[in-house]
Amino acid sequence: MTQADFLKADFPEPVELPDISLDSPRRFFNRELSWLAFNWRVLEEAENPRVPLLERLRFLSISATNLDEFYTVRVAGLRELAEAGNTSPAADGLTSAEQLVLINAEARRLMQHQQIVFEKLQKEMDASGIVMETRDSLTSEDKKYLQEVFINQVFPVLSPLAIDPAHPFPFIPNTGFALALQLERKANKRPLLALLPIPNQIARFIPLPADDGIYRVLPMEELLLLHLSSLFPGYKTKGHCAFRVLRDSDLELEEEAEDLVREFETALKRRRRGEVIRMKLSADAPAMLRSLIMRELNVEEEEVVEIDGLIGVADLSELVIESRPDLLWPSFTPRVPERVQDHNGDMFAAIRQKDMLLHHPYETFDMVIRFLDQAARDPDVVAIKQTLYRTSRDSPVVAALCEAAEAGKSVTALVELKARFDEAANIRQSRRLERAGAHVVYGFMHYKTHAKISVVVRREGNELVTYTHYGTGNYHPITARVYTDLSLFTCDKALGRDATKVFNYLSGYAQPDVLENLSISPLTLRTDLLKMIEAEAEHARNGRPAEIWAKLNAIIEPDVIDALYKASQVGVRINLVIRGICGLRPGIKGLSENIRVKSIVGRFLEHSRIVCFGNGHGLPSKKARVFISSADWMDRNLWRRVETLVEATNATVKAQIVNQVMAANLADQAQSWVLTADGTFIRPDAGDQPFNCHRFFMENPSLSGRGSAGAKDVPKLAHAKD
Repeated sequence: MTQADFLKADFPEPVELPDISLDSPRRFFNRELSWLAFNWRVLEEAENPRVPLLERLRFLSISATNLDEFYTVRVAGLRELAEAGNTSPAADGLTSAEQLVLINAEARRLMQHQQIVFEKLQKEMDASGIVMETRDSLTSEDKKYLQEVFINQVFPVLSPLAIDPAHPFPFIPNTGFALALQLERKANKRPLLALLPIPNQIARFIPLPADDGIYRVLPMEELLLLHLSSLFPGYKTKGHCAFRVLRDSDLELEEEAEDLVREFETALKRRRRGEVIRMKLSADAPAMLRSLIMRELNVEEEEVVEIDGLIGVADLSELVIESRPDLLWPSFTPRVPERVQDHNGDMFAAIRQKDMLLHHPYETFDMVIRFLDQAARDPDVVAIKQTLYRTSRDSPVVAALCEAAEAGKSVTALVELKARFDEAANIRQSRRLERAGAHVVYGFMHYKTHAKISVVVRREGNELVTYTHYGTGNYHPITARVYTDLSLFTCDKALGRDATKVFNYLSGYAQPDVLENLSISPLTLRTDLLKMIEAEAEHARNGRPAEIWAKLNAIIEPDVIDALYKASQVGVRINLVIRGICGLRPGIKGLSENIRVKSIVGRFLEHSRIVCFGNGHGLPSKKARVFISSADWMDRNLWRRVETLVEATNATVKAQIVNQVMAANLADQAQSWVLTADGTFIRPDAGDQPFNCHRFFMENPSLSGRGSAGAKDVPKLAHAKD
């Protein structure tokens, strides 16, 4: 099947599931189990022979990192509910206690498979000249070299700890990794129990001298076991094991905190000491050490996961080395849009010509940085307003805002302190901005500000012109290299007014009365979305073409899913590209037979949010309504966050979103998984040369970024109907 055939293909034959209806909780997939299914897809990319070897190792590492965060946040929250005796069911009918049982079983299965995958990858790595040694495989020359490494680079940061009444069991932080030791004094056989925490500040894998061009490493725990005599002179080892802990990382804030920054700093300290919710332990751990660790960390049996293999699979990312490009994805340099080059790099001139939509990482995120850098240095710019949810440590966005403030421009920065795991970094950034003279606000106590907006007000003649950037992703130049996101640059007056009203809402609680081309949550986005789904259903009832395309990271909000079910029942054809969590069951006769769901997992992380409504003309169509958004269709995004849904009105931008971005995602076969009614994901039979949307985007420029060459030569997968 070609990509064009896929776009035109009939939906799969629906299945009969008479016990699932609009009144049954079984119409929803469980959120947590759906997330685990996504992480299975990530892990299975580590087994995909089309993926280069070290990129497969990276996928394996990502699957482990994902699972750690899932436990420290989602599982921790469910456990708190269960321990409090909460028996309220989730949308799918399962209580928190019932979910925990299912999660535990599936997560253990996933962790076991991670070890199987690593064993297979390790064999391929050995054959490719990347070897992980053990202390038993070292040569005498290796040991001599490692002695110097240990003394000079490791020994100074270690703190070997005896465990006895005078030396209580130490605190092990979240993600902390340690060796537990059962020792015996050689002179009098006196026993000693000890702990050797491995600091996060040192690498997990120690490079060894190359041998005939072979890259060799030794795990840190093997190095420590090799040098126990230096750490515990006069003792011999009777037994040992490794363990790693995960702690509850949810933040609890006081309802009426007087100083939000100080409250977050206190909460971050509490997070570090949260309860242990999972512990990985060597499968061959001596019984005495196992019992000691469980007792001191207050860990129950069901919270222990025995690992016969490598503990800390997430650390394997250290072995994705740049010196082996033959084992990595082919290099790719993001494009600079032709239109920006036509205007000699002047972002304001390029935007004045017409709206411009950049598709990251295929078009460089440097254009967003350039937009703000030029604004900071332009004497005609009088004001800049910026939301910051996540950004890099040495953020060029923050640097530009500081430069602008120091130059006397009015700078307002909305810094979201509640961006999970970036709270401390955002506190540092807010203080840096304040020192430069920017106005820093933190939005709402009970809502996260997840909207991605940048506003630049520029004096042009006798007018003030507002240039606006709306994004689907964070202002983070590092993640922008691998996350697929959309950046809309515009000087459209209505969108500028809308953005200004959003900032007034964030900084002064001034709830906007009218928004012209924008919907925001928690005020209007959900309601407007439901209205547009119903409008599409009305087109179907009246015999007009009715179609919805959407691309999201997650969909679980019950009312939105039910609205899609009802639209499907009256004949609306719905194509969803959902990367991660999906609570909607597709392909059920009488309920969702007109809904198709796929997930794309590949070289880049799908992150952009898009929704297209045929508007009585089907899709693709020039008369469709087309939106980009910062929001997934989840309860938190639609009820408890400030999010944006931005309508694209420029014809070229609309064509780019519908005919290129969405058409390519729907046509992709190489990286796609199709969701079935029973919750399983299957790969389509794509033949020897399946269409790969990531490759398509790397090879073909975006429509709205074309300059003097025009858009006529840009390949399009779908042609819009009039």
